[in-house]
Amino acid sequence: MHHAGYPHWPGTAVISVFVSDGLLVPYDAGKPSVARGCDYALGGKDNFAVDRELHAEVLEIFPLAAVLPWENRQFLARAVGYVARQGVTQFIDVGAGMPTSPATHEIAGAACPEARVAYVDNDPVVIAHAAALLASPGRVAAVPGDVRCPGDILASPALTALIDTGSPFCLILAVVLDHVAPARAAGIMAAFRDAMPAGSFLILSIGSNNNTPDLAQDVIRAYRAAPVHLHSREQVAGYFAGLEIVEPGLTEARHWRPAKRLADDGPRPADLLAGVGRKAFRG
Repeated sequence: MHHAGYPHWPGTAVISVFVSDGLLVPYDAGKPSVARGCDYALGGKDNFAVDRELHAEVLEIFPLAAVLPWENRQFLARAVGYVARQGVTQFIDVGAGMPTSPATHEIAGAACPEARVAYVDNDPVVIAHAAALLASPGRVAAVPGDVRCPGDILASPALTALIDTGSPFCLILAVVLDHVAPARAAGIMAAFRDAMPAGSFLILSIGSNNNTPDLAQDVIRAYRAAPVHLHSREQVAGYFAGLEIVEPGLTEARHWRPAKRLADDGPRPADLLAGVGRKAFRG
């Protein structure tokens, strides 16, 4: 079937979508889903009443939850475009969520027709939607996987059929580590960084709390789709250890290379931190 909203990029080849056995969460339409909730927040239609109800509850506590998903998508579009223009043609989007236009393969494909994208997620609905992208010309793989198992992701036949992990690639973790405790996230990131060849990039965004612990605890209690963990700015900076941070460094997502200068809207009670790092060649 054709997945609406995905343009036909000229000059791109179709590579089969490989779907392999992997770690997928059980499908449960009665339980809120992170991916479906984000889809709803971005105006999508691939969500259920339980997802919309949870979003409404979170908005009552934290109205900026209506804005941050959009700022994350806009950051991701700018960051992927930047990395593609640096000559990187391979992208691994972990915890990709529902395809939302412009999707990673669209942005990368616009800058580089040879771009290849592996969408990795542990939500079976996300994997099914990624597989549907075959109907639109592009180089896409749907890879079942869990961010907590980086070695399994990078060794997955579904991924290695498309991505040469021995050559530079761009790893994308957009609002994914929020659901992992900081100590474990540090280990995950170390494993990914060790596996990245020189010339690879990391695109990362993650929620941050700006000294409003009561708000944080209210959101953590209300958000039933998955556990939420707080990461300090220092911990997030540590996830880029050993990488060269691209200007403007680790900053709020809306301030990462915006198309136009933004007015200073002052501090927020919580925000999205974002950054792009590059693994340098040694010597």
